[in-house]
Amino acid sequence: MKEIILIKNGELALKGLNRSVFEDTLIKNIKIALKDLGDYTVRKAQSTIYIEPENDDFDFDGALTAVSKVFGIAAFSRARVCEKNMDDILSAAPEYLEETLKSIKTFKVEAKRADKRFPFTSPEISAAVGGAILSKFPHLKVDVHKPDEIITVEVRDYAAYIRAGQLHGAGGLPVGTAGKAAILISGGIDSPVAAWTMAKRGLKLDAIHFASPPYTSPRAEQKVKTLLSKVSEYCGTIKLAIVPFTEIQEKIAAECPEEYFTLIMRRMMMRIAERIAVYHKCGALITGESLGQVASQTLPAIGVTDAVADIPILRPLIGSDKEEIIKISRKIDTFETSCLPYEDCCTVFTPKHPKTRPTVPLCEQAEAKLKVDELVKRAIENTEFTFID
Repeated sequence: MKEIILIKNGELALKGLNRSVFEDTLIKNIKIALKDLGDYTVRKAQSTIYIEPENDDFDFDGALTAVSKVFGIAAFSRARVCEKNMDDILSAAPEYLEETLKSIKTFKVEAKRADKRFPFTSPEISAAVGGAILSKFPHLKVDVHKPDEIITVEVRDYAAYIRAGQLHGAGGLPVGTAGKAAILISGGIDSPVAAWTMAKRGLKLDAIHFASPPYTSPRAEQKVKTLLSKVSEYCGTIKLAIVPFTEIQEKIAAECPEEYFTLIMRRMMMRIAERIAVYHKCGALITGESLGQVASQTLPAIGVTDAVADIPILRPLIGSDKEEIIKISRKIDTFETSCLPYEDCCTVFTPKHPKTRPTVPLCEQAEAKLKVDELVKRAIENTEFTFID
């Protein structure tokens, strides 16, 4: 018996003349996801991608798990390969689907005849396969409206394929088709979700983390690496920049009005992140901010933060509430790690009464004593890089 994985690429079908570029990127990403799971071939035909194991050593279950996390895939399924003749199809369907058919009460057969040279129509294929199944499993009944399981037979270019249902893919666009951006990642719940959300729209990710030892511990840095490793399961290897931020935060605490501490800190982060991002050919920055969630995320506060950057700052969670964000964090398995009690630099020197309606001139006046360019340059010079996968 030969089994393969059938992949439907959904949104990519809308890409017109650019479609082949998106499909080729998706295939490249699939190969990366499956690189340690055995020998296989990948090909595309008729809006479907086929993953065909070359021997019994291929980790089929591991491949299904890996494929479920590749952006650009709308749905996927494991399928039995048959000869393109009715005898083989009618023999294979009850045998291949035996475990599924034993556990249900109703079913429906759907046939798709992409190869119009096949001598049976789709309704004829459905009726014949349904009859073969009923003869082997007399406890079953056909229900065309709300069946327990939909059995699909597809007659395509090289073969016929039998499958039971299909699994939902990660959706979105293949990573790398929308360019590259850098996520500012702390250790909280929001930023990993923001990273995942933008990767889903096809962005390749770099990451930037600000560390403030001794105020933040090595465990906080490891927490960020763990979070990124979970995100990388969906988007591939992430280059992480770890920026030393202690000197800057101490200077802010010593030289600036307390109510502006958080705003000036975020402006400094944006200055540093932008320079790192541009140098590494990122077209935008990403943050996990949600409007009004904290004092630094009011519209005026966001405005004064954006004022120091010339590249776009993407905020995919800006209209999301906390419960929506937590729901995604649980889905991508970052929630428990995000809740570990290791403080990040955003919680250091937090003002008692932060400014909620700042303006750019007031912020510039508040940070006037800082030697901004020198501080930014020194932080970038001492930034360390590592790769997370």
